[in-house]
Amino acid sequence: MSYRSRIGRLVRTLTRVAAIGAAGALMLAGIAAQPAAAGGGGGHGGGHDGKHRVAPKTLVYVEVNNYDFRNVADYTLKGTNEPAFDLAMIFAANINYDTAKEKAYLHLNERVTETLENARTQIRPVQARGTKVLLSILGNHQGAGFANFPSYRAADAFAKELAAAVKKYRLDGIDLDDEWSQYGANGTGAPNDFSFVYLIKALRHRLGPDKLITFYNIGPSGERTVYHGFKAGWLIDYAYNPYYGSWQPPQIPGLRQHQLGAAAVDLTRTDNAPAVERAQRTVREERFGVYVTYNLTDQDHSAYLSGITQQLKGKGTVYRGR
Repeated sequence: MSYRSRIGRLVRTLTRVAAIGAAGALMLAGIAAQPAAAGGGGGHGGGHDGKHRVAPKTLVYVEVNNYDFRNVADYTLKGTNEPAFDLAMIFAANINYDTAKEKAYLHLNERVTETLENARTQIRPVQARGTKVLLSILGNHQGAGFANFPSYRAADAFAKELAAAVKKYRLDGIDLDDEWSQYGANGTGAPNDFSFVYLIKALRHRLGPDKLITFYNIGPSGERTVYHGFKAGWLIDYAYNPYYGSWQPPQIPGLRQHQLGAAAVDLTRTDNAPAVERAQRTVREERFGVYVTYNLTDQDHSAYLSGITQQLKGKGTVYRGR
């Protein structure tokens, strides 16, 4: 059975249980399910079977407070119209905390809002290239994080907001980044064992099997990915190293090699030689499935990127700036 079929089956199970109501929500903690990524040749991103190895995904974070997101569409693989970036993150929306209602909520700052509301010029050209566009969600020093929802209902309420944003702006998924949450601020709770798993279950239920959920492997959430035998990795598409300039494979139970990114580079700070070496290592030696880049500016990064994409995909990168 394919990855997508397994995800679909698990989503249907979650939907039936959630439909029971409050009691069903509590039951979600103990659902026994086969690993969604087990068997078969891989998920949304394909996989590796030794004979038909799929090229690793290139991922880029764009600080939209500083640069236009549409810059992602300016990079293609040499001699083709294919995108240099397979995944692009709008960085970043926030998980904020409403002290009056004592609940987490989705916050979109002015520039993120501008990017989303101008999807026709900012997002659609990127998607037209074939790049998947995700909204990255980041902590905001207010105590709300992915690891301290007090109940499944609270996690699901936040997941509902995320799914609504994906639907409204026709995005391809959600990226979770558990930094800067400042757990405990505003009287919020400490990280607990069930919160992150609840959020992933609720988010997958809300998004369905065809949207992406990715995880920037940092913070308390990264240490709490299994609860009562249920692995958040069964419902996550990709997880990756958050430390730019380093090589650090994520350790997320339930995820397979082709769903992990061990290499992460800052396009403006990581030297080119180690960036190329890690691309080579990704594809030839350890066969990880994702290569993470950060801070695409409005300058031409094609020379830097060419060394990376040549190793990952067998083609250099071309810049077609406006």
